[in-house]
Amino acid sequence: MYTDTERCVRAVQSKDARFDGWFFTAVRTTRIYCRPSCPAVPPKVENMTFLPSAAACQQAGYRACKRCRPDTSPGSPEWNARADAVARAMRLIRDGVVDREGVPGLAARLGYSTRQVERQLNAELGAGPLALARAQRAQTARLLVETSALPMGDIAFAAGFSSIRSFNETVREVFALTPGELRTRAAGRSDGCTRPQTPGVLSLRLPFRAPLNPDNLFGHLVATAVPGVEEWRGGAYRRTLRLPYGTGVVALTPQPDHIGCQLALTDLRDLTIAISRCRWMLDLDADPEAVDEQLRSDPLLAPLVDKAPGRRVPRTVDAAEFAVRAVLGQQVSTAAARTHAARLVTAYGEPVVDPDPDGGLTHLFPSPEALAGLDPEALALPRSRRTTLTTLVGALADGSLPLGIDSDWEAARARLSALPGFGPWTTEVIAMRALGDPDAFLPSDLGVRRAAAGLGLPSSPGALTARAAGWRPWRAYAVQYLWATDDHPINRLPV
Repeated sequence: MYTDTERCVRAVQSKDARFDGWFFTAVRTTRIYCRPSCPAVPPKVENMTFLPSAAACQQAGYRACKRCRPDTSPGSPEWNARADAVARAMRLIRDGVVDREGVPGLAARLGYSTRQVERQLNAELGAGPLALARAQRAQTARLLVETSALPMGDIAFAAGFSSIRSFNETVREVFALTPGELRTRAAGRSDGCTRPQTPGVLSLRLPFRAPLNPDNLFGHLVATAVPGVEEWRGGAYRRTLRLPYGTGVVALTPQPDHIGCQLALTDLRDLTIAISRCRWMLDLDADPEAVDEQLRSDPLLAPLVDKAPGRRVPRTVDAAEFAVRAVLGQQVSTAAARTHAARLVTAYGEPVVDPDPDGGLTHLFPSPEALAGLDPEALALPRSRRTTLTTLVGALADGSLPLGIDSDWEAARARLSALPGFGPWTTEVIAMRALGDPDAFLPSDLGVRRAAAGLGLPSSPGALTARAAGWRPWRAYAVQYLWATDDHPINRLPV
């Protein structure tokens, strides 16, 4: 995108917010970089240059615009629509892997040498993994400075900086303000990033590209919520989080132009990771215009898209957790799947460290290691499904089945399909909601087949798959539109 100068210029001159996060506008005369929708008067065309990432802008000596705050743009939708090494690397960097494990750890997860990773990221993003991680640390630091009353020293280490000096230098370089000046400016600004009223709780906005239809997104998460781990309360979806440094509780509230997010963390170093996982779960970096345009090309799908555009794919904050829940949900109702999962949580889940004063969140979902010791005879499941579950848990626990945001989608499908009891439906629903493949498809799903028949689409799996070739690479979104034709709680925003 950023190499198409003419298209970028049109986006900047029209202040088109759809392109926020796709590229950044660097102004040579002012040495400032902006998002395409910056409300300021657009610079002269000859003074504009376009770069693929905030890190590339910072590395080239540009500082963030104080007016449009480009570091708060939604992420590029490219990284969630691809499964190549660069996209997987970007998802891992967003999840804090470079801060925790360094560039060698990132390269090891991808199966490449550090030199190859550096070369590929520089070629496509104009910055290496360290620069990309540094830009993310700067964004986290700004969030903590503006949304908390924490001492600056605590913020520096929570954001991932190795010293207060590097924290101060980075903030001044990126934002052209000292940390203290950032806090002073935020105190006088009313934009939703206000300091929380509850001690220990961070309140912030999660931006997205419009439109966003919250009905099926939050409806699905709440209808399948596991008691003790998830709930809908006070107009917000709430759940517990297992994070690298500790645990957390998040409350996510749909608003017309953002998702309200309240986070309570036992260790603030998990802030970046928690935000990344919440954005991933709600599919907030999607490009709904591109998705809906492609699906509208099918005249039988077009009315569904026009009726409620901007549907997202509800995902998960933990791929292993979802895989377990997918097996529990095989050939049973939503209510039965919740009951099975709740029993596992009660028996093997880890109690939250601090009681939840605002609701009924009591446990973390059991880790694969905890479930590895479960007694199959204690499961109220058919014997074949017990075997499926215990085999899955064993593979997750010993590392032979790696599932996560960095997974190679086709390799993961092959490993899942090799497990006993894993047919196409289970494999594809995990690919869709746990791994984030936007082209995952469920032609054998009863709800999909029923919706297809009602629309005049082929209802047999083979014929429907052939027809759905025209929906690629967004078939997972087509599934959401097909499911939405049914009067089921997963399609309704809870009241």
